[in-house]
Amino acid sequence: MSKRESTTGVITRRHALAAIGLGVVGLRAASASAKATLGDDGLYQMDWYLESFLDLSEDLAGASAKGKRFAIMWGLKGCPACKRMHESYMTDPKIETYIRDNFEILHLNHIGSREVTDFDGRKRGEKSFGESYGIRFTPTIQFFPETTAGLASKSGQAREVARMPGLLESTEFLAMFRYVRQKGYETATFPEWLKKQA
Repeated sequence: MSKRESTTGVITRRHALAAIGLGVVGLRAASASAKATLGDDGLYQMDWYLESFLDLSEDLAGASAKGKRFAIMWGLKGCPACKRMHESYMTDPKIETYIRDNFEILHLNHIGSREVTDFDGRKRGEKSFGESYGIRFTPTIQFFPETTAGLASKSGQAREVARMPGLLESTEFLAMFRYVRQKGYETATFPEWLKKQA
C-alpha cells in the first residue's frame, strides 16, 4: 500500500484542526454578512444594535465594560440615506464587522417619542433629546467619550468627541469609526486625521 493510499479516508489531528479553523472562519464570515431589517417604526436595524432602556450613562458604561465605544445613530422613516447606509454600508462585512466589534450603537428615531435619560439625568422624548443636541437631519451619528466622567456638567454637543452629520462615502464612513476608536480626536480634526492616513 502506498503512502497516499494509507491516508485516504483517515482524519488526522491536523485535518481536524484545519476543519475547526475553517468552521470558525465560516461562522465569522456568516455573522459578518448580517442583514438590515426594517422595524415597525420605519427604522432600519441590525440584529447587533444595542437593546437599551435608553439611559445613556448606563449604555456608555456598558459599552466601556465590553471594551467598546458608544455611539448614537439617528434615523428617520423614509430616509433614503439611512436606507443606503444600512443596505450597503452596514452589510459590507469589512464595515459591519469593524463597527460591531468596536462599538455599541444605539439607534434613535429623529421624530420619536421614547423617553431618553441623558447623561445629566434629564428625561426627554427622542425628538426633544435630539433637538437639545442640535440633531438636524438623518443619518447623524454622535460619538461619545469612553467614560461618563464630566459629561453631566456639559451640555449638548459638548459631550461628544465626534459627530458624523450625514452619510459619508463608505471609506470615509469606516474611517470615522476608526478615528473615534483610535482617539484621533485627541490630536486632530477628522479631516486632518484622514489626510494623515492616506
